[in-house]
Amino acid sequence: MRPDDPDGLVRDIGRQVAELRAARGWTQEQFADRLGVTPGYLGRLERGSQSFTVHRLAWLARALHVRVVDLFAPPRSRDVRIGRPSKTRSP
Repeated sequence: MRPDDPDGLVRDIGRQVAELRAARGWTQEQFADRLGVTPGYLGRLERGSQSFTVHRLAWLARALHVRVVDLFAPPRSRDVRIGRPSKTRSP
């Protein structure tokens, strides 16, 4: 991603939000419920198809128990996974 690419930045922040949420073991539905938003809205934020306001960044950081600056860290992966994760089978 180019440093002056605003769309790429929004996508990276969204991926970082998704990674931080998943690291806490929260589904999109659970986190959306905690935030008081729809899972669809949260999905748009995580995919980077919805822009972030400064207020929204602070709100998400507080809900994830991180600093706002942590949302700007590069995500581990830039791959956006759409849909439910596959179920793992127990042996």
